[in-house]
Amino acid sequence: MSVFMRRARLGDLDAIMRLERATFTEDAWPEDAMRRELESPHGYYLVAVDDELASRQAHAGSGGADEVDDEASEAQHDESDAAWPPLLGYAGLLAPSGGDQGDIQTIAVDPAARGIGLGRGLMHALITESRRRGIAQLFLEVRADNPIARSLYESLGFVEIGVRPRYYRRGVDAIMMQLAVPPAVTRPAGGAGGATIRGVSR
Repeated sequence: MSVFMRRARLGDLDAIMRLERATFTEDAWPEDAMRRELESPHGYYLVAVDDELASRQAHAGSGGADEVDDEASEAQHDESDAAWPPLLGYAGLLAPSGGDQGDIQTIAVDPAARGIGLGRGLMHALITESRRRGIAQLFLEVRADNPIARSLYESLGFVEIGVRPRYYRRGVDAIMMQLAVPPAVTRPAGGAGGATIRGVSR
């Protein structure tokens, strides 16, 4: 598997919402809220796509071109096509211009892409963008009953700073976490199982 991260576009909204609803079910964001996030000048959203699958689809549709441009290949597909883009994950940052605080708004990884370091790669990319925007303190909230996500955030340097009781549906608490944005971060690992995660395209 070859994974490519790039900036999210409005054309990704349907695919993002499919993964959002499958991942968060009762706590999923409304589509109009996600649209506003993608359109906001203060937001920075990334999607991770299966680059090999995208290239094969574009290759088949282009009559055998060896090199595939990301923008051009995506344009060959109808945005209503449920198989396009082959979305493996997404993540979003809110970092208002001129401020020194930001929030990790959301992150989700398709079950088929878990265990290859994709969640860590997305988080590293958002932390790097936070630093570029002059953010000194980064915040997030995570379900108290999600130990895998909490472990990931702790490994990245986030520390627990409080609890929002019964914040999520069915009375699940939200753990509030904070990161003092470091001057540098370790580059995302290539991941297990032969996966390759390529850097962010703007």
